[in-house]
Amino acid sequence: MFVFSKRLALGAVMAVLPALPAMATETIKAVVIDGYPARAMWVKEFTDFFIPEVDARLAKTGNYKIDWQESYGGAIVKPKGVLEGIKLGLGDIGIVTTIFHSSKLPSQAISAVTPFVAPDAPAVAKAVDEIAREFPTMQKEFAAQNQVYLATGVVLDTYQVFSATPIASISDMAGKKVAGAGMNLRYLEGIPGAVGVRGGLTDFYNMLQTGLVTQAMLWPEAAATFKIAEVAPYMLRADLGAVNTKTVTVSQDYWNKLPDEVKGVLQEVAVLYRDHVAGIATDAAAASRDAYVAAGGTIVEVSTEERAAWANAMPNIAAEWAADLDARGEPGSEMLRAYLAKLKAAGFTGVRDWTVN
Repeated sequence: MFVFSKRLALGAVMAVLPALPAMATETIKAVVIDGYPARAMWVKEFTDFFIPEVDARLAKTGNYKIDWQESYGGAIVKPKGVLEGIKLGLGDIGIVTTIFHSSKLPSQAISAVTPFVAPDAPAVAKAVDEIAREFPTMQKEFAAQNQVYLATGVVLDTYQVFSATPIASISDMAGKKVAGAGMNLRYLEGIPGAVGVRGGLTDFYNMLQTGLVTQAMLWPEAAATFKIAEVAPYMLRADLGAVNTKTVTVSQDYWNKLPDEVKGVLQEVAVLYRDHVAGIATDAAAASRDAYVAAGGTIVEVSTEERAAWANAMPNIAAEWAADLDARGEPGSEMLRAYLAKLKAAGFTGVRDWTVN
């Protein structure tokens, strides 16, 4: 009887097992914010690349899926408001335009303070992101804003100068008002009478159209996207260099609640997004210059000698940047040397050595 009863019990258990439900997939809501419109390249690629890649990786285990809620173009925050918005919990994941926050995120300016070195988005993106992981400074700055650093993004192949009036050389920038968005305004300090006017990418068209400025520093892909040829039909190809301007961050409060699996996927995909966006910036550069010319624009090349003259006329903003971080107890000088060494190893040496005063 004992054996018979045991078999009956086992059979009863086996009969019930197929009826047990499989583990349910947990859905996690994620609010993504950026103040720039959905047509901005890095925003579009967040939608078209970052989100599908995260979804695909999470689907492999089926443990979690994300309910993405995207808000762009000023619905929640303006372009300059993403850092504060994530800090306040207005979004969970944000694409922070770091050039607007030099006082809160000073170390993020490392590529901006080293112009005329590398007009190559992938090389700069990788070098900056490696610095962020090898030195604690950048991640500490975001932590102070209640955010977790995921990856740096470079969305421009190189800054150029766009002008509403004919421009044949750097000397034609003398005495002009020039729009910029952060540290690049300091590039004008070596040009007699040039005055920098701070603005955002979405403002440049109107600034040029109304005559508030005569020139603006931006990159060809953005010039094509925002139809800059209509108001600034002259481009001075000075190859000022690629600059990291975007960083993907996550609210610390939100991050603390995420499962480890989701955290790992977000970190992995952020690096892929970094390289993907940088690659698009590079691929789009030539086509964007062609589009600019097709729209009526004229491009003037700057010689290596003239680029060197401009660089050497500037104050050494890189040394100043490093000294400021050093004074705060951060390894600014070491970071600067390491960053330039990474670019040199990638094949890029600037027309000026920014480590020497």
